[in-house]
Amino acid sequence: MTDETTSSGFDYRDIDDIIHGRVRLAVMAFLSGAHAADFVELRQKICVTDGNLSVHIRKLEEAGYVSVKKRFRDRRPQTICQLTDKGREAWIAYIRRMEDFLRSNAAE
Repeated sequence: MTDETTSSGFDYRDIDDIIHGRVRLAVMAFLSGAHAADFVELRQKICVTDGNLSVHIRKLEEAGYVSVKKRFRDRRPQTICQLTDKGREAWIAYIRRMEDFLRSNAAE
């Protein structure tokens, strides 16, 4: 057992830092239930500024967790985001890790 690992075997380093940030967690959670969402819808649901959301989406995109497509609709730019297969796998792994952590704490 190291300083970072509890007797239950939980190691905080196993948590995906890309997902674990509050805004990124909210984006991943929302997109996991939606096929896709446009930037405006995400911004409204998560209640963040354009700039803040943009930075977090970019980080998720760079990790390969979210795909971003830009298009025009009625002559207006529209940004569509959705989870990639890698993002969905990372999301499921993240949720499982959190469940394991909660179960191990409940058993103590």
